[in-house]
Amino acid sequence: MLLLTGEYQHVIDNKNRVLVSNKLRNQIDADEHGSCFYLVLGANGVLCLYPEKYFEQIVLAGAPASLAPDEAVAFERMSFALANKIELDKQGRILISERLRKRAGLQNKITLVGVRDHIEIWNEGSWESFLSDNMAQYQKQMSQARRAVLQKQNEDV
Repeated sequence: MLLLTGEYQHVIDNKNRVLVSNKLRNQIDADEHGSCFYLVLGANGVLCLYPEKYFEQIVLAGAPASLAPDEAVAFERMSFALANKIELDKQGRILISERLRKRAGLQNKITLVGVRDHIEIWNEGSWESFLSDNMAQYQKQMSQARRAVLQKQNEDV
């Protein structure tokens, strides 16, 4: 099981490299999930970094069954065309191409966010805005989830 968590502030250097912190890398079992990554433009234009084997499972599963045939072709085409297989360098950095950086609108100050099965790369300000816009809803959802777990534990006793 893959459970990536945390938020980490970084910068994109003048050679378009980003350090993936040890705290994130150490959450990934290279034997189970692979030693390489796929860099993909994800939902809402957020750049996502998927462990190799996990990303392969996603794309090899194919397009969602609810898609029309032409939408499924477009999904598959974009899933493979916009994915870049990358390796970390000796310092734990990845290289983001200028084209991908522009598509994602990335500036120099970024935040890496562990999101269960992948790492998202956000502009620092965009991440802070997202947190601000969604914090009240998150706190409500977390309280509900916690109550549900406690209720289930009490039922099991």
